[in-house]
Amino acid sequence: MNTAELDMLQIILESGIVVKSVLASLILASLVSWAIVFKKRSLINSVEKNNEKFMELYKNSAKISEVYEKCKELPFSPYKSLFEHGYKELQKVKGSNKDEKNLKEHFSDFGLGVIERALKQGVNETNLELEKLLSTLASIGSITPFIGLFGTVWGIIDSFTGIAGGGATLDAVAPGIAEALIATAVGLAAAIPAVWFYNHYNSKNAKLNTDMESFGQEFLNVVERSLV
Repeated sequence: MNTAELDMLQIILESGIVVKSVLASLILASLVSWAIVFKKRSLINSVEKNNEKFMELYKNSAKISEVYEKCKELPFSPYKSLFEHGYKELQKVKGSNKDEKNLKEHFSDFGLGVIERALKQGVNETNLELEKLLSTLASIGSITPFIGLFGTVWGIIDSFTGIAGGGATLDAVAPGIAEALIATAVGLAAAIPAVWFYNHYNSKNAKLNTDMESFGQEFLNVVERSLV
């Protein structure tokens, strides 16, 4: 550990209870944000791989009933969630209109709205899972700079207190200024990664939403073609 690191550690250890509390809260917030980042990274990677597995099954199956039976063995994925919602709703409609002619008349009269709503429900449920904890990441990114600013202001107040008590010397003002700068730096160090990863995962979620919409349209096309 070099002299600069020792000096910084000494400044932190000798700082007041308020600055120590500010730094502790910022470090805690940073640890929470990094835990969320790694958790979301694991989820996104898992979702993308599971989507690929489902699409491989979907493309290699002759019937959607075959897809439904086989996909039960697959782990969670947005495509699987959408497909299951749409397929189950389709089976409900078929159960109420067992005759093929009646089934075609039903969809001719009412369209595919009921299946579209089921797919939308699947999208909403998937989004709840994908967006979980992102609001916490956003809060950390927006709040921590202000917590750091509070520590900065308090450090400056300490500097003025030092001036009042010991004159305008470097020894009098340096500790307070150092505390202020450290609080600012730690606040930014906590906020910047949180904001960056919040935007990054929002972008990932937006792409997954676009992919889900495309798959939903593909499923509706398959249902519509089966009724022709």
